[in-house]
Amino acid sequence: MNNILFVCMGNICRSPSAEGFFARALEQSPHRDRVSIDSAGTHSYHIGHAPDTRAVDTALKFGVDIAHLRARKVSTRDFHSFDLIVAMDRSNLEDLRMIRPENSKAELALMMNYHPQGHPAEVPDPYYGGIDGFNYMCELLDSATAGLLQEVEESFKP
Repeated sequence: MNNILFVCMGNICRSPSAEGFFARALEQSPHRDRVSIDSAGTHSYHIGHAPDTRAVDTALKFGVDIAHLRARKVSTRDFHSFDLIVAMDRSNLEDLRMIRPENSKAELALMMNYHPQGHPAEVPDPYYGGIDGFNYMCELLDSATAGLLQEVEESFKP
């Protein structure tokens, strides 16, 4: 699991936040130079845009800076470039399955599979809600990315 892609619908709230939280967690890992990460969306609504300001502001409260990230859309090339593609919800996971090339090397997973409690099953999309939704998203991602890092580190053990 050297290359990990985080995916949500528009790549302006959940997936860039997941990328940022995982980048922060990865800083403490002895394998940080062996892992590359990115984020993308299943839709092209926001290509080239910075993350939602509410996501940026909330992530910063958790010590995570995502302001420099820019939205992009998932491509079929990603299925060959990444070992693991992590969807924020079942809908995006299904979208990924539909565009996945037959000879893809990428494993697909849900972000909350890495959360220590495993629930809720999905990272809720905070886009149409208030700031509480962004706080909740960040709390979930903070715990889930720590769990993902443990799994990544296990993959490097002989």
